[in-house]
Amino acid sequence: MKISETFGLYLRKKMLILAGLGFSSGLPLALTGSTLQAWLVTEGVDIRLIGAFSLVSLPYSIKALWSPVMDRFVPPFMGRRRGWILICQLLLACSLIAMAFLSPSRFITLLAVLAFFTAFFSASQDIAFDAYRTDVVSENEQGTGAAASVMGYRIAMLVSGAFAMVLSDHIPWKAVYILMGTMMILCCILTLTAPEPAEAQSIPRTLKDAIYLPLKDYFSRPRALPILLFIVCFKLGDALAGAMTTPFLMDLGFSRSDIGLVYKTLGLASTLLGAMAGGALTARLGLYRSLWIFALFQAVSNFSFVLLALVGKSYFLMIGTVIFENTTGGMGTAGFIAYLMSLCNPAFTATQYALLSSLTAVTRVMSGVPSGFMVASMGWAKYFLVTVAGAIPAILLLPAVVPPAVADHQRR
Repeated sequence: MKISETFGLYLRKKMLILAGLGFSSGLPLALTGSTLQAWLVTEGVDIRLIGAFSLVSLPYSIKALWSPVMDRFVPPFMGRRRGWILICQLLLACSLIAMAFLSPSRFITLLAVLAFFTAFFSASQDIAFDAYRTDVVSENEQGTGAAASVMGYRIAMLVSGAFAMVLSDHIPWKAVYILMGTMMILCCILTLTAPEPAEAQSIPRTLKDAIYLPLKDYFSRPRALPILLFIVCFKLGDALAGAMTTPFLMDLGFSRSDIGLVYKTLGLASTLLGAMAGGALTARLGLYRSLWIFALFQAVSNFSFVLLALVGKSYFLMIGTVIFENTTGGMGTAGFIAYLMSLCNPAFTATQYALLSSLTAVTRVMSGVPSGFMVASMGWAKYFLVTVAGAIPAILLLPAVVPPAVADHQRR
């Protein structure tokens, strides 16, 4: 397949819809996180309450708990996957618009409850969308399907994050949240036009089966435990570096404007480019060889942080580091999502994908805990060398964790 043909995969209707549904999946995240915090600060809410508002995002971390419900029960319209996506989108539109009419200074408790339910509906949409994406793409489309959804998701985070906050300087917060709710309504059109998965899959007969059978199915496979360890480790180096990137750049003397312009803007563009390249390479080279390339690139990219720590404040080197790290990170994310998709049994996609992907959240959260202590004891250069070492376990595990069907396909 030529390079032009692999990138042309993104212009297919299915990939454009996956990008649009990825946008729908990513839109609510900042609206219950950083953007909501900015609204609370504007309204003069006590900083202690603002900190406590981080709890409203809890559903994203525990969404695997109710994913079996979305595997077991089928809405009376549009099928098991699209039906749940549409229900969640409509509930999200209603909750976001309802939040717009609550003043944080007067209805802080009610706003917190509504924000929690918004996060719950959003996490539920993620479950249904991840399952839909896995079911609707063929084996050779997994990389591009993953990349398309990543691109949509990242663009949505920019819209509901940076764009929403800039917009709030010119229009009231009420109008901002109404606009975001309206965007969610428009996303429903994508769900209505989205194609159904090619083959109908068997549905668990009971809720007990929906909980037990996905676990039985997964742990009956060879190399089940090494695969779980690989999932935990694949983004470890990236997570360690990401946990301290902003403090590192500020400590070197870069201003918040520098960081916002380069790290946030160029970083996002580089991530999108990396995701596209990662999806195209996966389609061109296959999943197995692509994972090797992405894992090695992620490790090498962290050396640029080491170099920047040794050189000190250098705009040229900082820009290069941000572009390199985010590009390789985007490639790795696209390939990694495709790998998770390849592990799921279509009968239990919602439950298995939610469980497997939740392991990456554990890595992201736990890696941030010791990072500050490590920097304080060893300095920036040695710390980023540790982040390079953090990528090595996944590379060592790779030969043992690729599904036999994938490896056989590569040999052929």
